[in-house]
Amino acid sequence: MAKKYALFLGCVAPARYPGIESSTREVCKELGIELVELEGAGCCPAPGVIKSFEQDAWLAIAARNLALAQKKGVDILTICNGCYGSLFDAAHILHQDPEKLRNVNKILREVGLEYNGETKVHHFAEMVYKEIGLDTVKSHVKTPLEMNVAVHYGCHFLKPSNIKQLDDPERPKILDELVEVTGAKSVDYKDKQMCCGAGGGVRSGNPALATKFTEEKLKNLKAAGAQYIIDVCPFCHLQFDRTQKELGTYSFPVIHLSQLYGLAMGVPKDRLGLNIQEIPGNF
Repeated sequence: MAKKYALFLGCVAPARYPGIESSTREVCKELGIELVELEGAGCCPAPGVIKSFEQDAWLAIAARNLALAQKKGVDILTICNGCYGSLFDAAHILHQDPEKLRNVNKILREVGLEYNGETKVHHFAEMVYKEIGLDTVKSHVKTPLEMNVAVHYGCHFLKPSNIKQLDDPERPKILDELVEVTGAKSVDYKDKQMCCGAGGGVRSGNPALATKFTEEKLKNLKAAGAQYIIDVCPFCHLQFDRTQKELGTYSFPVIHLSQLYGLAMGVPKDRLGLNIQEIPGNF
C-alpha cells in the first residue's frame, strides 16, 4: 500500500523555485509515495518572524494547515526547513497542551475548522530516511552521480533536537547519507552547520549581514573542493542561488535533495528546473 501525505508547498518553492515542487512530485511517484493536494493551505507561518512576535497568532495559522490535513485523513509532508520547523513545533505544542489546543480551536471555529491535535508533520528528507530507507532509494538510482557536494543542513531541519530527535544536531550524518546513496560524495567543510544567512528575517532586515554569512559558507565549501551545494530548504536555496548571482564571484549550482534524486533516478531534466535558476546546472 502506497504511503500517502498531504504535500505542503510553502511559499518560496512555488513562487521562486517550481523545480523543487515538480522534482518532489516525480521522485515521490518513483518511490511509490502518494501526494494529496492540500487545498486552501496558507503560510506555515514563518517561524523566525511571526512566531517571534505573536505566538498565539502563529499557533492559530499553523493549526489551520494542520486541520486541513486532518480533514484529508493524512499527515503533512514538507519540502522546506522553515515550514517543517513551524508546523512540527506547532503540532508538538498542540498535542502536548490541551489549553492551547482549546484556545486555537476557538479561533478555528470561526472559519469552520476544528483540530484534534493529532496531525504529524514530516520533512521530505526525514520521511525518505525513516519510511523509505537508503537501500530502497539506492535501488531506484539509474544514473550514479559522480560529483563532490557540500551538504547544507540549515537551521530548522534538526532543531529543536530535543523534540525532533532526528540526529546529532552538532555532527549530523542523515543528509550526507541521503546524498551519498546517489553516488555523490559529501565533502566536509568548515562551519558546515552555520546558517545560510537568510533566516529570522535577516535577508529582509539586514541584507548586508545575510550576504556575509552566505559568502563565508561559499568560501569554506570552495576550499573543501565542492562542486555543488545540496540543501533541503527553498529559502536556503534562494539565499545561496541569488547571493552568488549578486556577488558574481561564485558559481556553485544549488540543488535541493529532491532535484538530486531526480537526476539520479532519470527524471526528465525539464521537470527538475535546474536550468532556470540564477546559477543553472549543466547536467
